[in-house]
Amino acid sequence: MINELPTLIAASVAANARLDADGMVAPFARDAVVRDDGGHHTGRDEIRTWIQSATIASHAVFTPKTWRERNGRFVVEGLTAGHFPGSPIRFTFSFLLRRDAIAGLEIA
Repeated sequence: MINELPTLIAASVAANARLDADGMVAPFARDAVVRDDGGHHTGRDEIRTWIQSATIASHAVFTPKTWRERNGRFVVEGLTAGHFPGSPIRFTFSFLLRRDAIAGLEIA
């Protein structure tokens, strides 16, 4: 599945599997925006902080199951498992790609 994803998304997912925060942040644009559970994180520094607290701290690893392109966004669905209550949980990641970077990410 990961090999079928667009390159930037695949790179972020692969870095997540290694719990590599730097690798997860690298595909994001400098002014990217992430929306997650009511949170709003703008720019690589805020996104890195969010990744450290929401992903690395709980060893949360997302495993994509399906993806599709819809209205200019790449919608990726799968399970996230880690050390947190209710694990694993199904999430939908909606990526907005711009040129050579991830410009936006919404998680539901």
